[in-house]
Amino acid sequence: MSTNLEEARHMMCCAACGIAGADDIKLKKCTACKSVRYCGVKCQKEHRPKHKRECKRRAAELRDEILFKQPESHLHGDCPICCILLELDDRKSFMMTCCGKTICGGCAYANQMRKAKHLCPFCRQPAADTDEEVKQLLMRRVEANDPAATYQAGVICSKEGDYKGAAAYFTKAVGLGDISAHYELSGMYNEGVGVERDEKKHLHHLEQAAIGGHPLARHNLGYVEWKSGRTERTVKHFIIAAKLGLDESLESLKKCYGMGFISKEDFAAALRGHQATVDAMKSPHRDKAKAALRVKG
Repeated sequence: MSTNLEEARHMMCCAACGIAGADDIKLKKCTACKSVRYCGVKCQKEHRPKHKRECKRRAAELRDEILFKQPESHLHGDCPICCILLELDDRKSFMMTCCGKTICGGCAYANQMRKAKHLCPFCRQPAADTDEEVKQLLMRRVEANDPAATYQAGVICSKEGDYKGAAAYFTKAVGLGDISAHYELSGMYNEGVGVERDEKKHLHHLEQAAIGGHPLARHNLGYVEWKSGRTERTVKHFIIAAKLGLDESLESLKKCYGMGFISKEDFAAALRGHQATVDAMKSPHRDKAKAALRVKG
């Protein structure tokens, strides 16, 4: 009870001078820990030596609350046509450069079966016939600040060997809210490709991608923690990624279970969560599309 009262007092009064907040005195929260308030910059600077350790501890707790929260689904979300969760494999979905929507392979296949492959399955606009037309439509979406299109422009630059151009597009896409761009930038900062190598930025973008529902980013964070000997955090990352449908994380959890790093109950919950996500990504049209590809192959 006394701890709660103390926390309440800190939120109602300046943590340095003790003055209470009023109409003419606006107290501002510490931007890092959000647990104390100050009447001005002078008080905040004076109180910093006393508050620094507690501030870092509380800020780390708040960050972990965000970092280890299970996303509702992975970053790709649902197909806008069939409203079924998109598959994790990017090769099984298609971004339409006309409207910027990402369509599942099943809906694209159904569109072909209706003999409407010359039209976009979503917006019904004529589809681009040549690579040049595709690039023109893509750049038009980039100019309109479309996050997915900006990310794809970065992917194209990367494939062409223009890594600085790729980094520029990925950075812009991050500013527009694209999660995949965070993941790409994390790798570039880790390897020093197209940008100067920066471990802090590598981890920042990896964490942001994981928070946004990127399963591979989450899985890689698990191995970062594993190398640091933090097995409890490793397991948490693997559980979240497995529940997002990532097979690699489920396999890693099996090994962790064999070594005694995860309880039977938590492992069983991860198995159920993984299967539920895998089932949610299935559809008859997607099965038909895969069968048609096998026949062609």
